[in-house]
Order: sequence, then structure tokens, then C-alpha cells
Amino acid sequence: MTDEPDGVGAIAAAVRSGEATAVEVARAALARIAASNDALNCFTAVTGARALAEAAAIDAALAAGRNVGPLAGVPYAVKNLFAVNGMATVAGSRIDEDRTPPSRDASLVRRLRAAGAVLTGTANMDEYAMGYTTENTHYGPTRNPHDLKRMAGGSSGGSAAAVAAGLVPLALGSDTGGSITVPASLCGAFGLKPTFGRLSRAGTRLLAGSFDHVGPFTRTVRDLAAVYDALQGHDPDDPASVRREVEPVSPDLGQGISGLRIAVWDGGSETRATPEALAAVAHVVAALGAAHTVTLREAARARAAATIITGCEAANLHFSDLRARADDFDPLIRDRLLAASLMPAAWNVQAHRFRRWFRTQVLELFRSVDLILAPATPFSAPLIGQTKTVVDDTEVLTRRHIGAFSQPLSFLGFPVLAAPVARRGRMPLGVMIIAAPWRESLAFRAAAVAEAAQVLAAPIAQRGTKSQPIP
Repeated sequence: MTDEPDGVGAIAAAVRSGEATAVEVARAALARIAASNDALNCFTAVTGARALAEAAAIDAALAAGRNVGPLAGVPYAVKNLFAVNGMATVAGSRIDEDRTPPSRDASLVRRLRAAGAVLTGTANMDEYAMGYTTENTHYGPTRNPHDLKRMAGGSSGGSAAAVAAGLVPLALGSDTGGSITVPASLCGAFGLKPTFGRLSRAGTRLLAGSFDHVGPFTRTVRDLAAVYDALQGHDPDDPASVRREVEPVSPDLGQGISGLRIAVWDGGSETRATPEALAAVAHVVAALGAAHTVTLREAARARAAATIITGCEAANLHFSDLRARADDFDPLIRDRLLAASLMPAAWNVQAHRFRRWFRTQVLELFRSVDLILAPATPFSAPLIGQTKTVVDDTEVLTRRHIGAFSQPLSFLGFPVLAAPVARRGRMPLGVMIIAAPWRESLAFRAAAVAEAAQVLAAPIAQRGTKSQPIP
């Protein structure tokens, strides 16, 4: 096995057939991480000993003729808010470093292990998942593998960048207001935010429990489908997990989009995007044949409501630490949490009322359409530290505006497949393929068609190394 990465399906097939051993695959992944992580800062911890032990167990099981699962030998990373047995779940913070490590993996980590995947480490993120850039004060910024001067996006930036750089073919992230969608777009990876309640969050550090999601990143639609299928299933340990039959999407990938009604979210006057972001969507529209546009009424108010609810729920979770250890927070995150803790209760109540109304309005759109396309981000990756960006001749706050398209949908719990548009020689940009709740399979079918037409693609970025960083 060479040190060059393969996709999820290719690795699993090679390990099962004996073309490669799981230990060889794990060693190659660990070597890539060692060579590139200093430049990219994707990983906050590398689980080398565990990875080699898990890989050796897979090879032994294969030698004994036992089933090793659909993801046999596939290396992966997890955002560092997923519990990993014996490691502090830091969630991008310093505060949680000295707390008792969990004695059990998060549910999705256990499911990946049962499917044969091999954990290589934990990935960088915004503190407590409260950000869109992964410019972490404590652990440093994760850098975009296509240009080290630029943001990876967040809050799952370490996970997305690790996949986009080819360090691992699979990573797990979480999403509250676009934390899977945004870094998938800026780094150039496929990412899935499934229907709220579809995948278990048990063993993860929550930000806003009423609409936190978890989901995977990969480099192809088929790989994303294979991983999603392996992760599905009700989990009684997560109160938000919905008791529902597993609905595999892999068998549906070849069905095409005949008969599907596809529309484009026009963004309206409330949501600004650069011409290149709109052109990326138009490129996908041309491949899929979207027939008309739709307007999400009150999208700006939806963002405001999402911000209020996120802030209130997060401030409640961290209130005791804000009182006892305020100086240990990232200053920007601390100030946002403190401000949220002072919000009148009436604001939160009204935000939830609006959320219910807005969800009804968007559900109504899905009576006449099956899928909605929209920019995943309003612009490509800004420079690290860039506070303002010009969009449509208007200067906007960079951090605030990155989630302009993702946030109104994330807090509704609808499934979103974020897909990178083929843009040879240019910084990545993604498109959101949005479906009604529990209709992930439709988004996968559309993404598969666009990928087959070479309209969607996630090429591996040139990787930085210790001796030769990406210019």
C-alpha cells in the first residue's frame, strides 16, 4: 500500500480482498498526518497506538474468516467534541482538558469501529463549536489545504480539512448553524447534515441541544453514502434519536433524478452572495435541470432566531464555567456566551415561536418541490483573521455572514448534503442540496448525478509538510 490515500470504498475493498492489510493502511495514514499536520493543524491529538491496535484486530479477524464490516480498515478522524475512550473531550476548549476522560466512546465512534473503521485522531474546531472559522485561540487555526493563508471554515474545520487534504478519507463533524456545510464548502469536501434525530449524538459535547446534528465528511458521494448507512440506527442513549427504520441510501444512488422536482433558493434581497458563489450553483443547476426558484420568506429573521436560541442554550450549558473560569474561555466565545446569558427569556420564547412558523413555511415549499439548491457559503475561503468581506458591493462581517445560507436551514433540522463544485485551479465552493425531513436519499441521488457529470468533485488538495508547506 503506498502512502497515497484512497477513498472509503477502495480501501475497504482492498483490505477485504487482501490486496492491502489494515495495518499498512493505518501506517500510511499516520505517516500522512505526521508529514502534514504541522502545516495544516487539522489534528489536536493523534491516536496512533489505538489505530494500529484496531487495524491489527481487523487483520486478525480477516485471517480467521470473520466479517470485518463494510468500512474495513478505513482511517478516520473525529471532531474533538466526540467522546474517545481515555481522552479528554476538549471540544476546542482549555477548560475541559483537565476533566475526567470518558471511559466509553461516543455512539458514532462505536458504530464506525463495529463497521471496521480505524480511528487516527481528534480534529480541531471552534471552541465549543461556536463559530464558522476554526480560528481557535487555544489550539491555533486550522488552515485551508488549498491555501494555508485561508480559513478552513468551522466549526468542523479540522475534520473537513483533514479529508480535503487527503490525510484521511473520512471524518465526523457536527452542525448547529452550518458547521458541516461551511467547512465542506470552503475546503472542498462532501459533507452531510442529516435530518435532526437521524444519527446519534450520544457521547458528543452539545452546543444547542434542540438542533445539534452530527454527520460525516468524505471525498465522493458513494463514500458519503456508505458511511452514512453504517452510522444509521436508533440510539436510546440520545433523547433526540428518532425510532425509525434504517433507510440505506447506497442502493438508490443509481436511480437518477427523473421525476424529481428541483428548485433553486434565490436568496432574496436578505441574503447576499458573490457572483462566483451564484455561478457555482448555476453550474449544478445546469446539470440537474432545476426548473424554478423558491423564496424562503423571512430568512433574515430565521438567522436571528437561530442565533438567539443557540446563544441561550449554549450559555445555559456553560453558565457554571462562565462564573468560575471566565478567563479560560476564548475571549470571543466568552463574550458571546455572556451576552446570551443576559438575553430576556421572552426573546428565546419568541424565537422558538418563529422557528415553528418558519419550519411550516419551508415544509410547505416541499409540497411542490423535492429538492432545493443553494450556495453552501456566500463566498470562498477568506484569509485567516479577515474580519470583513465585500459581497455584492456591500461590506459584511466575515464570521457573521459565512452562515447566511446554512443557518436558516440548520436550525429547522432539515437534511442538507453539501457538495463541492468542480472549480479547477480555484478555491473550493460548495452547493447545498436540501431535502425535506427524512428524504436524504433524494439529495444523494441528485449529488450522484452531478458527480457523474463531473460538475461536483472533491480533488485532494496539495498537502503541506514540515519541510515544505503549501505556498
